[in-house]
Amino acid sequence: MPWTPETLSPLPRRNGFRMRGEAMTRLEVFSDAAFAFALTTLVVSVGSIPGDLPELIEALKRVPAFALSFAQIGLFWLAHRGWSRRYGLEDGWTTGLTLGMIFTILVYVFPLRLMFSTFLSWASGGWLPTDFIAESAWEVQALLGIYGIGFFVLAGVLASLFYRALRCSEQLLLDEEEVLITKSGIGAWLSQSVIGLVSALWALLLPAKLGVMAGFIYFLIPFAMILNGKYFSRRLRNLKNELEKAHEE
Repeated sequence: MPWTPETLSPLPRRNGFRMRGEAMTRLEVFSDAAFAFALTTLVVSVGSIPGDLPELIEALKRVPAFALSFAQIGLFWLAHRGWSRRYGLEDGWTTGLTLGMIFTILVYVFPLRLMFSTFLSWASGGWLPTDFIAESAWEVQALLGIYGIGFFVLAGVLASLFYRALRCSEQLLLDEEEVLITKSGIGAWLSQSVIGLVSALWALLLPAKLGVMAGFIYFLIPFAMILNGKYFSRRLRNLKNELEKAHEE
């Protein structure tokens, strides 16, 4: 819909942003259904129902890997949902990007689960089971590379969605605060996308001794988020101070 100051004024504002997409579109409904299907696939892939206590215990040992996989998919879903609520965009670019994200998440489910189960099995000294039996270091590197490519694409799609919203700032009538918040979203997801790509290339291109360490590159994400948050928080404070001074004058 074409936005005007009159149509924007009654919209709820959350964390400095007016919610232009409160009404769910068919694309968003389809996206939610696809994420739900991905989580269902994650559950179904666990295997058959335990038939005795040892099988139940063995199944429960797989819960941490499932929980991490669930959380990872949930974070991507929440990010896309938040983007949809803020901007309410549904043009050719955003539709294509959303469909690409859905396709990737459905493909990403199994590498995601294998990645976390392998990591937790290594971290627990084999006490937690893994669904991925690697016979060589190269197979672990390949898994890390596949996971990294999926993470790179998903985070890159979210960065692209925020960039598309920024390109449509005049159409959406974004104010200065909303523009900064949008740029913050681009920075947050672009940095994560780059980290995923670096991890994938590290795993696939370096020798085995170094390649199998590619997963630890993801520990850079919290530091990237902190730096991005501090930078844009400072810019937002400066903007609010400038607006207050201008209002007083």
